[in-house]
Amino acid sequence: MDFQLKSDQDLIHLYVAGEEAGLIELIRRYQSKIYTSIYLLVKDEYLAEDIFQDTFIKVINTLRAGKYNEEGKFLPWVTRIAHNLVIDHFRREKRTPLVDGGDDFDIFDVLGDYDESTEDRMVREQTHKDLKALIHLLPAEQKEVLIMRHFGDMSFKEIADVTDVSINTALGRMRYALNNLRKMMQNREMALKN
Repeated sequence: MDFQLKSDQDLIHLYVAGEEAGLIELIRRYQSKIYTSIYLLVKDEYLAEDIFQDTFIKVINTLRAGKYNEEGKFLPWVTRIAHNLVIDHFRREKRTPLVDGGDDFDIFDVLGDYDESTEDRMVREQTHKDLKALIHLLPAEQKEVLIMRHFGDMSFKEIADVTDVSINTALGRMRYALNNLRKMMQNREMALKN
């Protein structure tokens, strides 16, 4: 049976029916995105691994209890669980999470590669590095929405639910984030021309 061709929903049904390989494929399919979204919030490799494991323990318990009903939206559901666990961690620690990546971790490392020339690869890597640096200059709320939307594939409704704000606030934060990134890129281009 080729699990890679199965939909998320099919894999969930297989797992609930006792086929462990269904869950293994779901984890393989999404571990980079989920781990990355956790890591960018906690900025600690070991803590991110712990929260990642706790996330999948919750997923397993929910699936086994027959309480999953997200209608094919597995990744946003798991990302929301992970985000809630991060919030719980920071509440226990009595400090606010900063959405920031470490110097030794690059979000773009988890994105797929394709055949490219050395020059194309160098340009892509520099562009990703520049974009990452600009993202880190955004205010925390804007970074958070940008990361959840683009790297967690979450809808604005899901982001609003997870961050406990209205959909309009989530949309506004994304709009400000994109506008700020655009301005920073324009300023950088102007600086390079002068």
